[in-house]
Amino acid sequence: MSKVRSVAASLLISLGLAGCATPGPQPGEVEIRRGTIEQITAVQLASNHHQGVGAVVGGLAGLGIGSLIGGGTGRDVAMVLGAVGGAVAGNEIQKKHDKPLPGQQIIVRTGNGVLVAVTQPVNPGLRVGQGVYIEGNGDGARVVPR
Repeated sequence: MSKVRSVAASLLISLGLAGCATPGPQPGEVEIRRGTIEQITAVQLASNHHQGVGAVVGGLAGLGIGSLIGGGTGRDVAMVLGAVGGAVAGNEIQKKHDKPLPGQQIIVRTGNGVLVAVTQPVNPGLRVGQGVYIEGNGDGARVVPR
């Protein structure tokens, strides 16, 4: 009987301690940390346009234009050449318009002394020594003024 009591007591203590545990951020929640900006460095961010969209749109336009030319085998050749030519032209046009965006890499020292680096679009309201919040984590992290 004493063995049953000790197992029951151990189970109750385990459940009590588990109830006191602090859960981490849940899916969909935004984690917010505090800190002070140590360094800000200007960087270039890649364009947020999707690569290859210009080629696909150009290819489809070329295919459509090629289908209006001739008939039979000549039409098929015109469609293939139009699709290839349109894809090449669309890709080149997209390259010319996809310019890097200005950004900044911000190094923040959190309250517990950990350094966190966040790269984001330029926020002119941030300066070295300023108290900030780090919202989110991973690629979605952003530094905002306190």
